[in-house]
Amino acid sequence: MSLLLALSSAAALQGADTVHYRLYKFERAVGEERDSIVRSPAGDTTRTHFQFSDRGTAVPLEATLVTAADGTPSALTARGRTSRSSGIDVSIAVSGAGAVVRRGADTLRATPSAPWFTSVGYSPVIGQEALVRYWLDHGRPRRISLLPAGGVTITERGLDTVPVAGGTAVLRRIGVRDLVCGRETLWLDSGRHLVALVTRDAEFDHFEALADGFEPALAAFVRRAAADEMSELAELNPGAGTPGDFALVGGTLVDGTGRAPLRDATVIVRGGRIAAVGPRSRVRVPRGMPQVNARGRTVMPGLWDMHAHAEQVDWGPLYLAAGVTTVRDVGNEMDFIVAMRDALRRGRGIGPRILTAGVIDGGGRNAIGLDTAATPEDGARLVDDYVAAGFDQIKVYSSLTPPVLAAIVAEAHRKHLTVTGHIPTGMTVYDGVNAGMDQVNHVSYIYDVARDSAFRRSAEHPVAPLDSARLERVAAFLAGHHTVVDPTVALYEQFFRPADVAATSVEPGIAKLPPPLAAQFAGLGVPAAAAAGARQRFEALLAVVRALHRAGVTIVAGTDQAVPGYSLHREMELYVKAGFTPMEAIEAATSVPARVMGLLAESGTVEPGKRADLIVVDGDPLTRIADTRNVRLVVANGRRYDPAPLWRSVGFEP
Repeated sequence: MSLLLALSSAAALQGADTVHYRLYKFERAVGEERDSIVRSPAGDTTRTHFQFSDRGTAVPLEATLVTAADGTPSALTARGRTSRSSGIDVSIAVSGAGAVVRRGADTLRATPSAPWFTSVGYSPVIGQEALVRYWLDHGRPRRISLLPAGGVTITERGLDTVPVAGGTAVLRRIGVRDLVCGRETLWLDSGRHLVALVTRDAEFDHFEALADGFEPALAAFVRRAAADEMSELAELNPGAGTPGDFALVGGTLVDGTGRAPLRDATVIVRGGRIAAVGPRSRVRVPRGMPQVNARGRTVMPGLWDMHAHAEQVDWGPLYLAAGVTTVRDVGNEMDFIVAMRDALRRGRGIGPRILTAGVIDGGGRNAIGLDTAATPEDGARLVDDYVAAGFDQIKVYSSLTPPVLAAIVAEAHRKHLTVTGHIPTGMTVYDGVNAGMDQVNHVSYIYDVARDSAFRRSAEHPVAPLDSARLERVAAFLAGHHTVVDPTVALYEQFFRPADVAATSVEPGIAKLPPPLAAQFAGLGVPAAAAAGARQRFEALLAVVRALHRAGVTIVAGTDQAVPGYSLHREMELYVKAGFTPMEAIEAATSVPARVMGLLAESGTVEPGKRADLIVVDGDPLTRIADTRNVRLVVANGRRYDPAPLWRSVGFEP
């Protein structure tokens, strides 16, 4: 069947005056985009109504794009929301060589350098089609500047044959870099109409859009995007990671066991494993083995991020550059994360080792993802599906009912998997742990049962303080049940930051982010009227972490959707602020996660026989925990990486 015949119906729809896309989040249908296109010899005017519902929150956007006959933008307006937590109000008017850009109440004049286009991110979908058409019609330039900020790189990635009703379609696969932070993939039909988009939304969650008729191929598009983006990342980093045996010589070793640091240490790495560890005076470096001078620096185990969402392949180099050699992904699209995980295992990409926790939610409008369980039988079946796909753990989410939660936990334990996750709505942390949950994500669930129930809100104290007796009781309960908690306080710190306080004052790494990502963090924070309450709430969360630690509750470091790479260091800094010693904070990001995941025998510390996951940092983290940020060398599974090229490969400043 010819390409033209295979796509006749879809192309006819896309070429008409109205265009329709089905919108998905985590491969779950959440809304739609309807575009009305008015064509004239002078150019096109496209008006968009874009709306989806994410976990019960509406995300609407109205946009208008006006282009000249050659596809060059002359005006763009966009107003509404781009995620549950971020809004947009932008207009761009082009006149001659200049443009007036309004963002909210702020207006500035800009003179874009050719070639250029206007864009406000991943949405509306039709805007991405217009951008790629502009690229095709203007000689496929290497880089296109964007108004109001940034720039984008577009590449042809190949052809894919996709099943459609009545046959197959051959589509052009296009890679787009830096429109959102990192990579996205879209497909064009023979008429250069966008029929599929695999990307991330403004809160970095998986997001897809499909033209009518292509919905059955959603999973195939997601898998193909993941595999191709991993390949592109490897193409852009040829030779990344130096293989081979070597010795780290002269550094101060903090081995992750809690033992005192070892000065002037030698670590021998052979065959991707740690072969020997000890004082340089006692450990002989084999003749001819390459040596890495670590004098004046600290050698540590590779870090673990125990609350990751690797929602794009670009996160892989970021984690490694920050010294994170293992992540536990606690909620993702199965099609995407399996493709990414397996590519890394086969050595076909760049990133840390990925451990996977399959997320299961209940049904209803507040559910997330495709894997939802309305009955105990559904829950048990989904556990079995994750086991078959090689997942390491199960994560439960907020919309589950108590009977379904109980069935999931029972089946997971039968299959020798532990259960982590959210406390479902209507339940408390006591209920979740009594139902068999082994671990809890987010310290807020513990704050919810530890606050003063008799508190009466006032202007000076708008947030309920902690009740010391309640806090001691819940901490003792969790310790007695050996419950593991990943607090994610670095993320809460971003949410509770006053909006008039620079984001870099909380997380200095934000200054090194590419513009699309930096803009998202700049938009976080609370208004001045709510700042006092937000500060009280955050201090209460730190107090809960302090109480849990004192009670002996196992705490592992994790970041959730915070600043990739950097926020794990901030998480450790906040643990020290909450009363951990620097050594305890380091263990919470190394040996403790390895023990929790049943991998301490082969990872998590710098000891002979273990996997060679190591970092070398400037400074002394036992004196100043922030020195963990100063990563100068990363060793992942025995391969050596220079962090600076990894940062640059995904648009970050080293």
